[in-house]
Amino acid sequence: MSNTIRTLTGFERRSKDDVARLVARDIDDGAFVNLGIGQPTLVANFIPEGKEIVLHSENGILGMGPAPAAGDEDYDLINAGKQPVTLLDGGAFFHHADSFAMMRGGHIDICVLGAYEVALNGDLANWSTGAPDTIPAVGGAMDLAIGAKQTWVMMDLFTREGRSKLVPQCTYPITGLGCVKRIYSDLCVITLGGKLPVASDLVGGLTLGILSEILGTKLAAARTLSFEALS
Repeated sequence: MSNTIRTLTGFERRSKDDVARLVARDIDDGAFVNLGIGQPTLVANFIPEGKEIVLHSENGILGMGPAPAAGDEDYDLINAGKQPVTLLDGGAFFHHADSFAMMRGGHIDICVLGAYEVALNGDLANWSTGAPDTIPAVGGAMDLAIGAKQTWVMMDLFTREGRSKLVPQCTYPITGLGCVKRIYSDLCVITLGGKLPVASDLVGGLTLGILSEILGTKLAAARTLSFEALS
């Protein structure tokens, strides 16, 4: 895989809301899911009607709903990113230690995290770039990345400078080794764990060949490839 800067033109990239819709679409009914800080919190707003997904926050909440409407925020009820959230009927909040026992005990089916880099073998780097303004510690991200049954990532596939975030080896501090199973991005969905990364849900105008070229790595096609952005 090349780490040269790529010029990305001619593709209608997905919005963060559309990426969140893709994630919500793929979560199984009845799953217990942790949504990490930042972009992953949007998934709560797009859970399909009739699908029961129990959302967990590492600060000690189970049964979160979508973000509150403007003016209805309760800052005594917040997620791990200190954003106000809602609580569905039957939801609960509890001690931080109990929340981490859920994470470390393998009771979370899926965690959805942001990332600075994901390696081809599934290594995750999502807590520090080494820059002076980045957070000083990994926090609960490593517990989630390794403790959850599956770790999914939501991220732009390229940096603002045009460098791929899917890399041969992570150059930033590692959060978890070999943990990422799926990447949801503004250009496509990539599944890891096989001989080759498997691409699906490509945006309009993007082909598997072009995607392989701009990433600098060979890709396999999913059995069913969607080329339409979600509305």
